[in-house]
Amino acid sequence: MAGAGLWWSAGAAPTPPEVLRLGAPDAPAGTASGATPVAATGVEKLEKFKGAEPKPMAPLSFIDAEGRRVDLADFKDRVILLNLWATWCGPCVKEMPSLDRLQAQLGGEAFEVVALSLDRGGRAAVEPFYRKTGVEHLRVFLDPASESMKALSLRGLPTTILIDPEGRELGRVEGAVEWDAPEVVAFLRQHLGHGGGRGGGPARDRGGMMKTGG
Repeated sequence: MAGAGLWWSAGAAPTPPEVLRLGAPDAPAGTASGATPVAATGVEKLEKFKGAEPKPMAPLSFIDAEGRRVDLADFKDRVILLNLWATWCGPCVKEMPSLDRLQAQLGGEAFEVVALSLDRGGRAAVEPFYRKTGVEHLRVFLDPASESMKALSLRGLPTTILIDPEGRELGRVEGAVEWDAPEVVAFLRQHLGHGGGRGGGPARDRGGMMKTGG
């Protein structure tokens, strides 16, 4: 797979990731302070998802750009790529444009990229970042209290979790990935059970972000 991340099945022992460690001093966007060395990966890593045993996920709540409560369970019946990130995390910033492009390609009734910001600054931190980087297809979801860190047993950022329509974890990747790389898109299309384009839903409005790291 393109990018610096590592997929593993939900039940497999994780390999040391390239992530910005949680609890480390905040680093300016675009830097890799606190990150472990990049682990090169290939498309063959995606094969581990085939036949992977779904893993139950803990309940998780966060808010949208308007401050309304959102539950992870609200996305039932849709495949979700849940990305935990922050504006102060260099690897997160690097992969955000590709997540936006992935949502533009596949987003709809059957699939959504849910980018959940752990920025303590909330919407005031995320919206300027979205505007600056040209993010147009991702909705704004915020976790200013960083409750997802404990609920999802995060080891670092970015962490991206693939969730099936029943709300179960199929696997996760730690580290930046080129999410709209052809082999990644092809894998996700196979997982969705269709071979083309958008899932048919409307384009999502651009939203803001928040900050839990600084």
